[in-house]
Amino acid sequence: MLVDSDHLLATPLYDPERCSIGFHPLHSFIAIPIYLALCFLPKFRYLRIIGVGLIIHMLLDSVDCQITNGIWYYI
Repeated sequence: MLVDSDHLLATPLYDPERCSIGFHPLHSFIAIPIYLALCFLPKFRYLRIIGVGLIIHMLLDSVDCQITNGIWYYI
């Protein structure tokens, strides 16, 4: 997904100990409410589908953080 392109901005590029929620710009606590708002746009069906996909992606990333690091988001 394109939302993961923000991982290319991180240094180091890959860190198994890092949680992406709250760290990367497209995984930030500012972006997530925007994704949630996309889910409720009444006339834009495709934006709602994209919003649902982005929220599911954020939830799965958060679960991954919990499983691998024991936290839900980057502190």
